[in-house]
Amino acid sequence: MATNQEFADYVCDQLSQAGFITAKKMFGEYGIYCDGIIIGLLCDNQFFLKKTDEGRKVLKEIVEAPAYNGAKPTFLIESLEDREYLETIVSATLKGLAAKR
Repeated sequence: MATNQEFADYVCDQLSQAGFITAKKMFGEYGIYCDGIIIGLLCDNQFFLKKTDEGRKVLKEIVEAPAYNGAKPTFLIESLEDREYLETIVSATLKGLAAKR
């Protein structure tokens, strides 16, 4: 089951406090970008956030799963209601991704 547009729009809206959020369609699913940097994927109407040490430190619950068959595990973000929490984990992830460059 591919991610539907309504779910992609919802996730982008929920993440909007973290920066300029966009969803780009990729092979029936979506890449999620914050300020032009890919931070995760939407697959089967689920949000998968790239793994970083900084992100791990602020996650309330750590659930790792591959976004699709054959993918490396990423953080599966199951709770999408708390915008402040989402801003925190996305900001931490961005810092972690910047440190890897």
